[in-house]
Amino acid sequence: MELSGRALAGTIRSVAPLEGARVPAYRLEIDFGPAGVRSSSAQLTDRHAPEDLVGRQVVALVDLGQKRIAGFVSEVLVLGLPSPGGVVLLAPDAPVADGAEVS
Repeated sequence: MELSGRALAGTIRSVAPLEGARVPAYRLEIDFGPAGVRSSSAQLTDRHAPEDLVGRQVVALVDLGQKRIAGFVSEVLVLGLPSPGGVVLLAPDAPVADGAEVS
């Protein structure tokens, strides 16, 4: 699968269950600094509790367009890798500016 868009670092500002989703997921609001605050639906419930995600930096693809999931508009794709315990998030190993572009 080929995905286009820019990969940016952002900080998760809020997390809530995505009611009505076929697969359990969270509604995320992520701050990408100059690129703005964007929303994402993310299937992270197996490995991550909401309180552990708030304030965490992640890497996400932006500029992919919008997708409606269970009535929620998802604007970015949070990147992660599958593991037996759930999705392992891709993230900077030290703090970076929100909106920093992966190079």
